[in-house]
Amino acid sequence: MSRIGNNPVAIPEGVTVDIKDGVVTVKGKLGELSQSYDTVEITVEDANVLVTRSSDSKDQKAKHGLYRSLLNNMIVGVSNGWTKELELIGVGYRASNQGQKLDLALGFSHNIVLEIAPEVKVETISEKGKNPIVKLTSHDKQLVGQVAAKIRGFRKPEPYKGKGIKFVGEEIRRKAGKSA
Repeated sequence: MSRIGNNPVAIPEGVTVDIKDGVVTVKGKLGELSQSYDTVEITVEDANVLVTRSSDSKDQKAKHGLYRSLLNNMIVGVSNGWTKELELIGVGYRASNQGQKLDLALGFSHNIVLEIAPEVKVETISEKGKNPIVKLTSHDKQLVGQVAAKIRGFRKPEPYKGKGIKFVGEEIRRKAGKSA
């Protein structure tokens, strides 16, 4: 069983953690995030955040590790930020952006235009001879993952040729084609 909830979360320079009425608020140079919590106790002790539980019930054990991980993600997000990169693999697959509008050409009859949340910074990288890359950056890990999953869902990588949208570094399970 994981003991991740017992580890303290270090608070870096320039990050403040406020706890009031079952809500933790983390502020840093990149933004502000809030998270409500229940069944566990969260305290701040000399540049560390501690998450403790009162009993060893299954529910409390699960939430102990959950809230510790959420707090860690919030603190890393407001101090360093989170980045996801998506790679478009396929002939004629293109990506471009104008501000927060992402324009994807994925082999359908029309381009897909996606309005991205203002908290997420979007950037497209297109170099000759390389696959286009969509780079998403934000202080909210959950939001970056959700936007990346939505973009990937438009054209998931297929197992025969590997065409589609994949995360940079993701391994696609390949299948052999027809055998003669």
